[in-house]
Amino acid sequence: MGYARVSTTGQDLTAQRDALTKLGVAPDLIYVDHGLTGRNRDRPGLAQALAAVRNGDTLVITKLDRLARSLPDARNIADELTAKGVALDLGGSVYDPADPVGRLLFNVLGMVAEFEADLIRARTREGMQIAKAAGKLRGRQPTLSKTKRRHLITLAAAGQHTQAELAELFDVSRTTIYRELRREQPPTDAL
Repeated sequence: MGYARVSTTGQDLTAQRDALTKLGVAPDLIYVDHGLTGRNRDRPGLAQALAAVRNGDTLVITKLDRLARSLPDARNIADELTAKGVALDLGGSVYDPADPVGRLLFNVLGMVAEFEADLIRARTREGMQIAKAAGKLRGRQPTLSKTKRRHLITLAAAGQHTQAELAELFDVSRTTIYRELRREQPPTDAL
């Protein structure tokens, strides 16, 4: 059995599928998760792969970070595989979590995967702070321009259109209409 994962919907699984096929996994036995982070243990493809493996099977992955991005998750998955009598193949090297040396190597690889994930998060936060300081990260922009917003408020105040009609007129969702009208209402003082 094989397992492949990519974190974002824009990424492609082709390289992992090809690598798993070269490692001897039949294409119909590759379970995948698309657009799910390795820190999220609730992954349907992983659950299917773990449910499908039986005693004597081998679960094949290209790299440990495709399986888990935290050491506790990697250990839990390894413990689950060990309890089922399943070996783990990481890019062509089979690690037996029941063997002390295999367990040591697995834990070291798990720590490296977790470290890589922490580095990525730190770089992302740093990049966002730099962009924000430079005025390039301003958050989500309003759906309606100021002119359209004023026109919406005028039409809504006239009371001749429902909020659904206003949404259709301005080509936005009803949620956007609700939000814009709520912004226009003066805040109520708490007693």
